[in-house]
Amino acid sequence: MDTKAKAKEIFLDILHAIVAGIIVGTAYHFFQNSNGFAPGGVGGLATITHFLLSDQVSWSILMISFNLPIFILVSIFIDKKLGLMLILYMVVQSYLPRLYELIGLNAYCLANNGEDFNIVFACIATGVISGFGFSIMLRRFGASGGTYGISALLKKANPGINIAYVSFIMDSCVVCIAFFVYGMKITPVMCTLLNLFIADVLVDHGLSGIKNGYKFEIVTDSPNELAEELMKKLKHGVTEIKVHGAYSNTDKYMVVCIINKRQIGEMMKIIKRYPGTFASFEKVNEVFGNFKRKV
Repeated sequence: MDTKAKAKEIFLDILHAIVAGIIVGTAYHFFQNSNGFAPGGVGGLATITHFLLSDQVSWSILMISFNLPIFILVSIFIDKKLGLMLILYMVVQSYLPRLYELIGLNAYCLANNGEDFNIVFACIATGVISGFGFSIMLRRFGASGGTYGISALLKKANPGINIAYVSFIMDSCVVCIAFFVYGMKITPVMCTLLNLFIADVLVDHGLSGIKNGYKFEIVTDSPNELAEELMKKLKHGVTEIKVHGAYSNTDKYMVVCIINKRQIGEMMKIIKRYPGTFASFEKVNEVFGNFKRKV
């Protein structure tokens, strides 16, 4: 990799870490920190500790204190660049709420003097916004916090360990501890579970691909005419594959084309104009390269 490409790669790494930190820090300040429930993993343990100490130690310092040693170990034993990016991400995430406080931006529970406050809305918003931030980190670095760091270090020490179980155990511990810390009430536990669930759904959605589409496989007797119409009207390239029909014992062509969701209706109309055509389609989670046909 040449110097220019390497510099661009580093810049993008830093940009992704900062943007993800801003998104997650925003979710925590406005919807999570002051609302009596905890996120999962190491961040959840820091939030619970902050609650137990009755705000005597700032949440930002606790987040850094809980996560920084883990990320330093990741830098030493796993990957130096990854550890540094996780540290940057955590610093931005942890100190952004302090910045919001300094400029006078109140959390959701304090807005409008607490009127119309709903803790369920707060945990839903936390899950949605933070899940989006987590997905940015996972897509770029394959990691999104202290839980990953612990899992990676344990995996390094014991390659046979299942890191999914590590994450599950840590999140389960946070849920159990939340029950006792927040007054032995079920609402904080349910909010913690709902927050974890929504964040995981958003992460799965983010990892499955933002630029998705639908792949059509069309077996036809008129491949040239069909391909020409598809390229002209839908503005996507097509691929022709020679196939053999076992039932009819005849050679045919299969036309493969990937389109956007909004073009499905137009695709159906085009296919219906060609008798003897059979088509099936499936969703593709991510599309790379030249998706659009060059005009």
